[in-house]
Amino acid sequence: MTAPRPAGPRPGSPRIEPVDLSEADGELAEILSGALTHDGRPLNIFGVLGRHPKLLKRFNLMGGFILNKGLLPAREREIVILRVGWNAQAQYEFGQHTVIGKDVGLTDEEISALTRDGGNWSDDDAALIALADDLHADDCVSDSTWAALSTRWSDEELIELLIVAGFYRLVSGFLNSAGVQLDGGVPGFPE
Repeated sequence: MTAPRPAGPRPGSPRIEPVDLSEADGELAEILSGALTHDGRPLNIFGVLGRHPKLLKRFNLMGGFILNKGLLPAREREIVILRVGWNAQAQYEFGQHTVIGKDVGLTDEEISALTRDGGNWSDDDAALIALADDLHADDCVSDSTWAALSTRWSDEELIELLIVAGFYRLVSGFLNSAGVQLDGGVPGFPE
């Protein structure tokens, strides 16, 4: 069985064009100089967010913390992000984090399984998937999911799990609504 997909279509082209990087100067040029790149260019998400440099700067602080300084193991963090991206049908998010997920140890089979219900997950991994699904369905983690998560994660880590899921839900909605296009060579959803 496949996790439910939303009914609405996603834009097939950008609704907001990325900034022309040759025109970036001052604060925007400084921010983009530290952004993740693909073929020497900042990723499309940063080009679109570059239309609002002050927000991009703060977005990068939160995203950078989650990806580089958080308490959660990278593999488990990516399970949550990928499931959030799937639930939101955010192809850009799912594609970028497919690359990151593979880098931190997720297999192609595990990434593909995140697009379906069930699967051969450990109890700990299944609880992470349930967290993403509960928040997608009701904006609240159920008592049973919370109990399962609490057997492994500290209060500090539980807070971070909620913030990771919420942040990437926000990112997924932004990517979908702005029509941010995949960067070259980045996969979309698995077949």
